[in-house]
Amino acid sequence: MLSAHGVHHAPEARSPQVSILATTRPITGERTSLPVIGHATGPGRVRWLQVMLPGRPDGSTGWIARQGTRELVTGWRILVDLVARRVGVYRDGRMLRTFRAVIGKPSTPTPTGEFFVEETVQMAPGQAGGPYALALSARSNVLQTFEGGTGQIGIHGRDDLGGTLGAAESHGCIRLATASIDWLAARIGPGTPVLIYGG
Repeated sequence: MLSAHGVHHAPEARSPQVSILATTRPITGERTSLPVIGHATGPGRVRWLQVMLPGRPDGSTGWIARQGTRELVTGWRILVDLVARRVGVYRDGRMLRTFRAVIGKPSTPTPTGEFFVEETVQMAPGQAGGPYALALSARSNVLQTFEGGTGQIGIHGRDDLGGTLGAAESHGCIRLATASIDWLAARIGPGTPVLIYGG
């Protein structure tokens, strides 16, 4: 997005506005990128985009005016299989890598559904969850807040956290080995779709 946008229930300016999307993301300042799932032309021939939204409730969508946006296309997609406890990475429909993962424990499960990467965060040395985190649009269904944050779910490293790859031990986030999250962080940008299933 090139400017802040009001999010509407329907593709017309008179439709109730449910929120306002900032131009940039709160952690990194990266430009906000949202998956587009629909198009419409409203009154006055104004063009609208139906987009996936970050935050609660998970899976929310809304309509924003197309004006003030820029189209980006990505062939990347991430699939998280909670039963197999693996993360699959696809580009243009072809699987490139799979990684073993730590997923949420039964009391704080990893939420399922269709999400996207909000921003890619480089963590400070020694920071829990480093060296990188892909902050997702998903939020925990159990924890409304965590460590002072919003209960946001991420795919991140295991620095200062540990966890056994292939186990269900996290507070809902998906933890990967350092080499795996390094590989992802070098390639995956904001707006990349993420499907979490099998929980």
